[in-house]
Amino acid sequence: MFLFVNFPSWIHPEIFPGVPVLGLLRWYGLMYIFAFGTAYAILKKTMKEGMLNTKDFTCTEDDLFSFISTGIIFLLIGARVFSTIVYDTSGIYRTKPWLIFWPFNQYGQFTGLAGMSYHGGFIGGWLGMIFWCIWKKKRVFQWVDAMVCAIPLGYTFGRIGNFMNGELFGRITTAPWGMVFPGAERFSSNLPWVKEFAESIGMTLNSPIANLPRHPSQLYEAFLEGIVLFAVIWSVRKFKKWDGMLSSIYMGGYGLVRFIIEYFREPDADLGYRIAMDSSAPIYKNTNLLNFSTGQILCFLMIVGAIILAVSTKIYYGRSGKAVASSAAR
Repeated sequence: MFLFVNFPSWIHPEIFPGVPVLGLLRWYGLMYIFAFGTAYAILKKTMKEGMLNTKDFTCTEDDLFSFISTGIIFLLIGARVFSTIVYDTSGIYRTKPWLIFWPFNQYGQFTGLAGMSYHGGFIGGWLGMIFWCIWKKKRVFQWVDAMVCAIPLGYTFGRIGNFMNGELFGRITTAPWGMVFPGAERFSSNLPWVKEFAESIGMTLNSPIANLPRHPSQLYEAFLEGIVLFAVIWSVRKFKKWDGMLSSIYMGGYGLVRFIIEYFREPDADLGYRIAMDSSAPIYKNTNLLNFSTGQILCFLMIVGAIILAVSTKIYYGRSGKAVASSAAR
């Protein structure tokens, strides 16, 4: 009995692999379109519910489109810049910064903007929304709270795109849903632990190197950080007590869930652990809970930020006597 799953052979990063011109279209880019479209549809729903209205202002679709467009532009810039600063170890972007937004590789092949950081997108998106609210003289956390109702479900498509690319997979696992990803690191079939591991899952080692099953961590994230977090925020949106409450739930909820999932997701090989109690521990196994990846450090900061945001916005709106901005429109 096989206790693992092979990555579907029919899935390719390109939507039309091998087809001239159409071969440039990639699932990851299409997932971004689905993500932004889904986010806009949900944000429009919150507008119809009155979350973006006040006594003196009624939100229109033009306001909505302007708001989300600004956020998306800042998000993409932040995601790309943060990725090249934090996750790149080659140093090429510091010497050739114009390559940050150059969509071709060194061989002239179109790759798109390969390499985007969630945390960079998070920072960029927030800055974009804050910029728009200040520009349009709107209450920042009234609008950001509406936006965080829409972000998680849109985010789901991004992680599905990672899965379609066969990237950001997890550590090796004996779980029956473990998946063999084509691009994963191989191990010598002669190693005793590899033989034992393969035997435990019914895998036959027919070659000198073995590709062992991994946690499909992209799907874990799509479900927990996307669908589940969306369900939580969507279910409590009508019970919102102050502006900033939903934003705090999103920051803390995402940070906590992602922090846990990082124990199943393999860190980038060139970065490894940023904080390691056991520096000899391999990245393809979780052998020490006190070894922390870059993602975990950033998620910890998100959790701390969520607590600070919740307390500060609660105190501010409580002391100022300002109720939830959209209450009059409900």
